[in-house]
Amino acid sequence: MFYHSKAATHGGYVYRYSSDFKLREAEGIPGKDTIWIQPPGTPAVGMAMLDAYEVTKDEKCLAAAVEAAHAVARTQLVSGGWDYSGDFAEKDREKHLYRRDVNGRLIERRKVPASEGGWHVWRKHANKNNYSTFDDDVSQAATRLLVRVDAALGGKDAEIKEAAEFALSAILATQYPSGGWSANWDSFPKAPPTTAMYPIKAGSYPADWPRKWPKDFTGCYVLNDNTHATLMSTLILAWQLRGEEKYLEAAKRGGDFLVAAQMPDPQPAWAQQYDAEMQPEWSRAFEPSAICGRESQAAMWALLKLAAVTGEKKYLAPLPRAIAYLRKALLPDGRIARYYELQTNKPLYFERGEGGKGFVLTYSDAKASSNYGWKWDSELEALESFRQKIERGERVVFPRVEKERWSSPPTEGEIAIILKEQHADGSWPVTDEERGWMRDASGKKTRPAGGVIYSLDFVQNVKALCAWLKAKGGGR
Repeated sequence: MFYHSKAATHGGYVYRYSSDFKLREAEGIPGKDTIWIQPPGTPAVGMAMLDAYEVTKDEKCLAAAVEAAHAVARTQLVSGGWDYSGDFAEKDREKHLYRRDVNGRLIERRKVPASEGGWHVWRKHANKNNYSTFDDDVSQAATRLLVRVDAALGGKDAEIKEAAEFALSAILATQYPSGGWSANWDSFPKAPPTTAMYPIKAGSYPADWPRKWPKDFTGCYVLNDNTHATLMSTLILAWQLRGEEKYLEAAKRGGDFLVAAQMPDPQPAWAQQYDAEMQPEWSRAFEPSAICGRESQAAMWALLKLAAVTGEKKYLAPLPRAIAYLRKALLPDGRIARYYELQTNKPLYFERGEGGKGFVLTYSDAKASSNYGWKWDSELEALESFRQKIERGERVVFPRVEKERWSSPPTEGEIAIILKEQHADGSWPVTDEERGWMRDASGKKTRPAGGVIYSLDFVQNVKALCAWLKAKGGGR
């Protein structure tokens, strides 16, 4: 319980700490009363604590998970989700429309933002103090933590139970008729988006697309960074732990969206973002209208998981064509490109513009900017293997599909390394040249004498140890 006793602030966590815990860092330098929601922040650490409890039955691990869940519940917004971080300092909390006070009591508000649902409303960002996001698994991870802790407590913590229910209701309310979601929203919709504004259509190619960023976010359906896939996983978890069919039905609508969003030939895979006409659309300045290798693989894993839990083979139907296409599109080194140009299938990259400003689209990776992952490991063989197993009706255990330090379940050798690297106090400090640095309170890069402790390492190592113990039939 070293990490909980040293790193937790108001029950929450940030990304990394100096070994003496005098320095804290996340996306920037967080205040002493700020926690991070975006993984591998508070929800990720809390779920690792819960994993440890489920294997060991150590009540201290459960208590740490409950504290993390309370931290998450107390930074939930009136819109139903979460921003990337959460604040507990009074002056900072005044800048947000949190649903609860620091003690967990619901705040009575005379007026809260309300609107019809849909990107035509949310894209204006009219309520910046009520900004919730699905980007980078933020609100999804927070919801999964609440749902899991609520289940572990048997629904006995009213605060956690209600926060989980409200978060799930927000996921349902922000889902489009087609089954997709936008990346963010800033008002709890009075009603879900309508088919009049967002008709149900199949993926299609635009007649043309701009080669320069249009400086506009017109895409309302987002798969970027596995947003859609993690929403489906969250709903499936809620159905499994709560037994309410509405969550499974919403996950299936998410699957129906992926089936419809698969692009036609010659590139039968998925885009990163679609507009209301279901055509690939730009997002940020280095995220063009294109077919996306990473997001296509995530879409297929989501469909596989849905097919496995529902037994509905229709969710397997898109995979053969997508896998066959992507196999032919692999780069010479066997990896998959993040972007393929529409129709031509040429890999796309971005270089920094003149003076290091902006981004310029290119077909060469020779000078590709370092801010983005332009190439990803192919998971096509694993995807095909799982498709065949599910097709045959075999039971499957899904691997982690995002590249992590340890496989699941880990090998004896990997566990030996984890235990060897762990210090006597229970920490895993890093001192190597690449990761042994962080920034001090002034933003200056520094190298802490005892190394840097990462929440990501804690989460991965604890999960690996738990998976190993489960495989051994262990725990107490």
